Amino acid sequence: MNDSTTQAIVAIRGLSKHYIRGDQIIPVLVDINLDVAAGDFVALMGPSGSGKSTLLNLIAGIDKPSDGEIHVAGIDIAQLTEGELAAWRSAHVGFIFQFYNLMPVLTAFENVELPLQLTSLSRRERHERVENTLALVGLSDRMEHYPNELSGGQQQRVAIARALVNDPLVILADEPTGNLDSTSGQEILAVFDDLHHQGKTIILVTHDENVSLHARRAIRLRDGQVESDVRR
Repeated sequence: MNDSTTQAIVAIRGLSKHYIRGDQIIPVLVDINLDVAAGDFVALMGPSGSGKSTLLNLIAGIDKPSDGEIHVAGIDIAQLTEGELAAWRSAHVGFIFQFYNLMPVLTAFENVELPLQLTSLSRRERHERVENTLALVGLSDRMEHYPNELSGGQQQRVAIARALVNDPLVILADEPTGNLDSTSGQEILAVFDDLHHQGKTIILVTHDENVSLHARRAIRLRDGQVESDVRR
């Protein structure tokens, strides 16, 4: 591993991903080389089918590459077993989905607390961390509300709090404003701006040019390859 790989919080080398359908090999990502520095805010862009969500899932350890290396904080996650990956994701990655994925029978507080149930934190420590994280996203007054009692923007903020509660190394977001109206979308982007200013590393997939303007770097994929990489 070279020096640039060691210094980057995410370092990708020769990354390829393909799927096999019958006797066909369908390439999705082809020989990607990419570094993301700690504290950077990156927008992954490109048309549908360009491979951006696949790349995000590979960085999150949700999927495994067909070839190449993905180093996150010095660990080649492509070499981890499924069990090791699950533990690694829980400790190091905060993943935010487009459709919230909240448990409807749990309150906002309980949804955010879920990832902490797998830790050794005491009940008091868990509660303190959940309260602080919900305050961070501006939902101190909605902790006891259920998802169906919250707006779309508030539900997404609960999902962001759930992703943050373990203090992850990297925050990964897949179209986090794609299911929101413009006002709610701006509220969510303001949360991401605050997280970036606090030094969090963020990689965000979006189709929306206006959303990408909040990032400090825009990487555009096309046909599974990096077409452009622009720092703002």
